[in-house]
Amino acid sequence: MTAMGAVIRPAIPADLNAVAEIFTHYVRHTVITFEETPPSSAAWHQRLDDLATRELPFLVAELSGHVVGYAYAAPWRPKSAYRHTVENSIYLAPDRTGRGLGGALLEALLTACARTRARQMIAVIADAGTDASVALHRRFGFADAGRLAAVGYKHDRWIDTVLMQRTLGRTPASPRRDPTEITDLSR
Repeated sequence: MTAMGAVIRPAIPADLNAVAEIFTHYVRHTVITFEETPPSSAAWHQRLDDLATRELPFLVAELSGHVVGYAYAAPWRPKSAYRHTVENSIYLAPDRTGRGLGGALLEALLTACARTRARQMIAVIADAGTDASVALHRRFGFADAGRLAAVGYKHDRWIDTVLMQRTLGRTPASPRRDPTEITDLSR
């Protein structure tokens, strides 16, 4: 898959230094991640291995031989009943935002997740004062699921998170089924 000349593909260990560099920028200079210390290279390798073991996608966007963004789906919560729900993460090199790469990565991630056992995707978006991530997720069929007020404290400020949710394997225009609705399976 390509977006603005980029190729979206599964991540490999050789990509992880670039992934770490991209994420380090956001850890050190923004509030869009609540991480306060950049993960080590070993931690990124462990994440790639863990997601591969769980058969969950970890994708990169490559442009002219350089990784310029990444996206992955990780378990939403550790309790077993949540095993069919994933949380997405999407990050772009700071000089590559606003060019369609985030949408290309999210689209590829949704497609890859629809082929797994995952049935719901959650986006936890730090309210950093811009609506770009919320707008991106809405474009791909995510619905507002709630707001958690002042749950993060970073760079001397309290930050809310916006929760968004999307059912996997359905088109964004599909109507949501009422979970209390009784379905007659005898027909």
